Amino acid sequence: MDRSLLDRNLPGRNPLDRSLLDQGRLDGAMLGGGIGGRGAAGAGVMAMGPISAAAGDGMTDADVMLRVKGGDQAAFDWLVAKYRRPMVNFLYRMSRNTAAAEDLAQEVFLRVYRSRESYEASAKFTTWLYRIASNLAVNHARDTKHERPEVMASLDEPDAETGTTMDVADPHVSVEEELVRRERMQAIRAKVEALPERQKMAVVLHKYQQMDYRQIGEVMKLSESATKSLLFRAYETLREELKQFC
Repeated sequence: MDRSLLDRNLPGRNPLDRSLLDQGRLDGAMLGGGIGGRGAAGAGVMAMGPISAAAGDGMTDADVMLRVKGGDQAAFDWLVAKYRRPMVNFLYRMSRNTAAAEDLAQEVFLRVYRSRESYEASAKFTTWLYRIASNLAVNHARDTKHERPEVMASLDEPDAETGTTMDVADPHVSVEEELVRRERMQAIRAKVEALPERQKMAVVLHKYQQMDYRQIGEVMKLSESATKSLLFRAYETLREELKQFC
């Protein structure tokens, strides 16, 4: 997503808008390293002076977003740096396409920025952020449902159980064990990908984003019981489909 698109999506061009566009901070923070990259944001949360100090003293993400609402550009930079990589990883798991994940993550932060003046800290910042990302993911899945997904995975997506990455061999296992592990991981990814869209989203939020039932319900606008039911159906399907690996 180029700067001209950023320009079109930020009408009014107040001084904060111009500063972001002229300095390229949004593009640099989000896209500097790509998935697993080590650009300015890929290395972790950027040091933002007073913002970092305030966050360390107990300032919540919602508090930081309220500073964005008040026109604090450094606060917005800090949120982008903190959540760029989780957003890209989440959207990659939903889309299975690196370019789409990058573009969708860019759009998430554009929407956050455009919504800054109307933001109210009535819920956790992450709930609001993932709701934006989830809506974009659903729309993208609908619009591209006839396209073949990109068959690749990020090198720095560790397996939740082994802690190792799919493309880097674990020195403590044999070749046979490594092959079995990779086959199992590929099968799990394929079966998760084949789930109905809302079941898939719930599993990704639960398994990979480490959200609890209440948080998932808030993101997906479901009751806690409905969230549990959705996840139960998804995991039952996965257990049935992956019996050979159990």
